[in-house]
Amino acid sequence: MSSPPYLQTGESAVLYDGVCKLCNGWVQFLLRRHLARQVRFASVQSEQGKALLRWAGLPEENISTIVYIAYNQHWLRAQAVFRVMQHLPAPWRGLAVLCHFPDAISNFAYDRIALNRYKLFGRYSAQHAIQPDYPGRFLHQVDTAH
Repeated sequence: MSSPPYLQTGESAVLYDGVCKLCNGWVQFLLRRHLARQVRFASVQSEQGKALLRWAGLPEENISTIVYIAYNQHWLRAQAVFRVMQHLPAPWRGLAVLCHFPDAISNFAYDRIALNRYKLFGRYSAQHAIQPDYPGRFLHQVDTAH
């Protein structure tokens, strides 16, 4: 499999719903907890996000899950969340151990929330801009270092 577009060697990406208030809140949570710099973000509505979805063989429209891309692989739903947690400092990194739970259990709760996220948390009328912790954190931003 070819390397994912827009990512340099050693980088990974979190793809999230840019109009979902819960998804945006999760991205802000990660940024406030000093997520490792090699993890970058793209909304699924952005051209970069759509290109990464295509690379992973996922639909570009109506995607209702978090996607994590790293090491020329991708993970969805609860596995994506747990694997991103590995890049946080302690004590948050400890939650990554949940990736060893069976998918049927971890995705049960994830799916219930994902299917009702707009009803429970609301949505923005357009893609919501999030303040990055450093230039280039979001793949749609112009970054001369990448």
